[in-house]
Amino acid sequence: MSERTPPIAPTSTRGRSWNYACYGLVVVGLLGCLYLTYRVSQVYADPTAALTKSSRLASAMNQPEEGKQKAPELEGGVEWLNCGGPIRLKDLRGKIVLLDFWTYCCINCIHTLPDLARLEKKYPNELVVIGVHSAKFDGEKDSKNIKEAILRYHIEHPVVNDAAHRIWNAYDVSSWPTLALIDPEGNYLGSASGEGNYELLDRIIAKLIQEHRAKKTLNEEPIRFDLAKFRERKDSPLYFPGKVLPDHAGKRIFIADSSHHRIVITDLDGKKLDVIGTGEPGARDGAFEEATFNDPQGLALRRDVLLVADRKNHLIRGIDLKARKVSTVAGNGEQGHNRRSGGAALSTGLNSPWDILLVGDDLYIAQAGHHQLWKLSFKDNRVEPWAGNGRENIFPSVSHAEQGLKGTWERSMFAQPSGLATDGKWVYVADSEVSAVRAVALDPNDRTVKTLVGEGLFEFGDVDGKGSQARLQHCLCVAYHDGKVYVADTYNNKIKTIDPNTLECKTFLGDRQGGRSDQPPRFDEPAGLGVAGDLLYVADTNNHSIRVIDLKTRAVRTLKLSGVEPPAPPAAEKPTFANASVSNVAETAIPRDGELTLAVKLVPPEGFKLNDLAPCRYLVESDKGYQQTGATPAGGDELAIKVPAEKLAESGKLKLSLTYLVCKEGGEGVCQPRSHIWDIAVKPGADAKARTINLTTAK
Repeated sequence: MSERTPPIAPTSTRGRSWNYACYGLVVVGLLGCLYLTYRVSQVYADPTAALTKSSRLASAMNQPEEGKQKAPELEGGVEWLNCGGPIRLKDLRGKIVLLDFWTYCCINCIHTLPDLARLEKKYPNELVVIGVHSAKFDGEKDSKNIKEAILRYHIEHPVVNDAAHRIWNAYDVSSWPTLALIDPEGNYLGSASGEGNYELLDRIIAKLIQEHRAKKTLNEEPIRFDLAKFRERKDSPLYFPGKVLPDHAGKRIFIADSSHHRIVITDLDGKKLDVIGTGEPGARDGAFEEATFNDPQGLALRRDVLLVADRKNHLIRGIDLKARKVSTVAGNGEQGHNRRSGGAALSTGLNSPWDILLVGDDLYIAQAGHHQLWKLSFKDNRVEPWAGNGRENIFPSVSHAEQGLKGTWERSMFAQPSGLATDGKWVYVADSEVSAVRAVALDPNDRTVKTLVGEGLFEFGDVDGKGSQARLQHCLCVAYHDGKVYVADTYNNKIKTIDPNTLECKTFLGDRQGGRSDQPPRFDEPAGLGVAGDLLYVADTNNHSIRVIDLKTRAVRTLKLSGVEPPAPPAAEKPTFANASVSNVAETAIPRDGELTLAVKLVPPEGFKLNDLAPCRYLVESDKGYQQTGATPAGGDELAIKVPAEKLAESGKLKLSLTYLVCKEGGEGVCQPRSHIWDIAVKPGADAKARTINLTTAK
């Protein structure tokens, strides 16, 4: 059986390689079966990987015209997201197009997103990034779930749901993430797999811009997309909470309000006690009101210090609850790539720490990006690998154990471990990418690693049963209570239990259907668990909620938060109006009090139509210093902007600047910003009766 693997992959690459192999037609009697299988192998790069990628892309760029290959059209997607409609490559002629083949469970795909954002910011008018979401898990094929991931990861480019892998196959992709580059003339230049490709792509994009600007084949006119964040940002107290830690003795709950980039503390009834962090992403230490986090996840309490897995910052932070200060406990602020050894806590790079667990003076860290468990010793202030060799896979699986194969701290494999719990003897691990629950012996004289449920990278589902028969789907957290391991079976929207002695796995609550109801109990990608007494607290991530389960009665309630407000939005930047058309409006008498309405009729250019899903941004200015910025509600071609007349009582000039989106007829996915400025001479007067000034974008 041949194996398709990416030709190049950096050390941090998720080496997922699809292996489509047809075993042939097996005839048994009158029946035949065609078997299509794929398997996955871990791929590691040699030191020349970046050079190999560069030379491949460079050679493709230097091909003669007759040798260039046109990029396959983006056809076969289930739905287009984060834009106004389907996008065709022909609508992007003149732009450099970068396709990001990803799946939202993938830690390496998540690590690639900041590089894409940097490229988009550096080349706003020359580059268009399109995410091609080619799902691994069944739960990731749902457009609603992908949309939630777009919001959670702050993605600001279009995404197509490639659930059937048709675009993936058209581009001959073999691993996540893969970045495919298309030049302004629609030619496919090649691809690069894995993380760490920013410098390579930056060099090539700069060269393409220079070349096609000289050829006059580069379109530098701005285009915009109808981003979900402008329409669907939840105004709830929590935003995609990732983990929760109830403190029964302290009568409080610690919540990782992950996409608000802060920690929320409430009492057991949900009343606000404190909030740590400004709500803006960052890594600043300091007072509660000044400190910043970036996608905080796992939590652990060490006396009066709350420890936080600050996931995107690759740090462990410490919150001194008495001194009300935040400091950095481990990590150097850079993503680590050394899986073999550690070092001093503050000089060693971590890699997406997703959960933490305190046992005595040791903090165990689920290093999702390293596919390992690490240990931070507070006695000597060092952080070291603890279990797993860093290869992304599962060893030993339940089937391996049934065959007599055994795992140890050194001789074991994990795949994006994301949740930790303990019974005092074992550390239980939610090993998300192999949909498994693992157990690691704490005793250094034992060193055993075993699996309670889980078989492999592509063995997942929703099956109750024992041992190798049971299936989970991308589980993100575990908790231990009264002899049972509770599992957040995230992509199945369920809470399950596992008996660590019999390996029996059962559904505890949930029916796989995503929802927020208490009765029947439903969840939406639950990702965090914590036990206090006989209550199980659930970070119900996509519901932006904390749910509370009575473990004796199985009754479910949603924690009602009081006094917890979403962070204040960042101060709005003064909008800009590039390449605006300008209209001069004759002097108009306006009242000195009450309200003045600027009524605008939007008339799109010929061949275009208005994007009625996107709001219009505006700026009102007077010659006496008054300013008013805002955005109109989306929809319709008539706008009414209200201005307090008393603010203009001494003015002689009024200026309205407006930007709006138009899309080509038949190409609604690609939109262009249009700007218009009206310079209006005004004459305030007590006897002025007209309270409306009519304006239009028509020439």
